[in-house]
Amino acid sequence: QVQLVESGGGSVQAGGSLIVSCGVSGPPYSSYCLGWFRQAPGRDREGVALIDSAGETIYADSVKGRATISQANAKNTLYLQMNSLKFEDTGTYYCAADLTHDCDSNSWYGMDYWGKGTLVTISS
Repeated sequence: QVQLVESGGGSVQAGGSLIVSCGVSGPPYSSYCLGWFRQAPGRDREGVALIDSAGETIYADSVKGRATISQANAKNTLYLQMNSLKFEDTGTYYCAADLTHDCDSNSWYGMDYWGKGTLVTISS
């Protein structure tokens, strides 16, 4: 059974920085893709960043240059650091996993496991 539990959300001032974390539990997999997604109020969920078993990363254009996705050496914790936060970064941030293969362009749509999310609010 795979479980994903996010933490680290909260209220941050615009221009500031934030790190959200995701604890990943379950059996080990040789190939996988982990990702961060977010959903703003009244909007569809969107992908933010992906990282796979090879350490390759993919970022959405909206966060490129401001976000860094990483994983702990034991691969059991996923992080997302975001800098220069904007009001439009507000939303519930979810971590997700595809445990069948490394990330590719379809990974934004093919996650199998999801956490319950952590709320991030950017304030003035």
